[in-house]
Amino acid sequence: MRIVKFQLTRWRVTVLLAFLALLVGIPAVSSSAAAATTTGYVALGNLSQTPSPVDVYLYSSGNSSPQLVEPDVAYGTILPYTAVSPGSYSVKMRTAGSSASSTPVWSVNLTVKAGGSYIVVPLRTSAQAGSLQVIDNNLTTPSGKAFVRVIQADLNQQKVTFHCSCAKGTAGDIVTGAAPGTVSPQAAIPAGPWTMTATGPGGVGSLYVPLTAGQVHTEIVISGPDNSILIENVLDAAGAGVAPVGGVSTGFGGTASHGSGVPLPWLALIGAGILVTLASGLRLRRRRLTAKG
Repeated sequence: MRIVKFQLTRWRVTVLLAFLALLVGIPAVSSSAAAATTTGYVALGNLSQTPSPVDVYLYSSGNSSPQLVEPDVAYGTILPYTAVSPGSYSVKMRTAGSSASSTPVWSVNLTVKAGGSYIVVPLRTSAQAGSLQVIDNNLTTPSGKAFVRVIQADLNQQKVTFHCSCAKGTAGDIVTGAAPGTVSPQAAIPAGPWTMTATGPGGVGSLYVPLTAGQVHTEIVISGPDNSILIENVLDAAGAGVAPVGGVSTGFGGTASHGSGVPLPWLALIGAGILVTLASGLRLRRRRLTAKG
């Protein structure tokens, strides 16, 4: 009987430790939420077909040394969000391989607010004209819905209609007749497994984009091989209180969607698996000990 009690006690301690290990992981989400409200987030990228690639520099106000340098950023690339302190910044983009002191092709100033989320990209309205734009994202979505914004960055398509399968006909159009360089307002879309479609004079491009309530997405129309139309999906935010995610690093033609980056569901699954495994082992051990007795 003493052996039985010892074995059962040891298994109870093991189960308890496994459950505590699960709980230890949970504060990471709270820390992420706290950080999201005390810092700002900037995602840099290149949505200009020329020049491509570019070297991207982020400077804090009054500082001649860059806070961040990203070389060889190709057309169609959006980098993951970088956490920065609130304040004034400047972004400069130079043709890839150029000296850090050379005249930038693109430049812009921006003010980062605590909890703010910004995408900074060059956009062309024609082969000769364009500018570096700061896109301010609203991360607070209506209840039960996600935000979707469309950026038209394909010079080959002079008019693009961007449609969400969440509604039939023109009711599902997020933007119509969008010229190159167009940045649409954020549209509130119901959560669901939707297909996004971009239709222009050169054809049609589509991408499956599942939307979860609270998420913020940016859909980017870019030119693909043979002037085809491609859509890139950027997950700007996975939900309220979660730090922005971002990132489409596949460059020309990247269409991979991104996970939410929220660790809590994975922790729950791992913890549940551990508990089930240990509980099964406990029942088996009890049976063996009973049989021996």
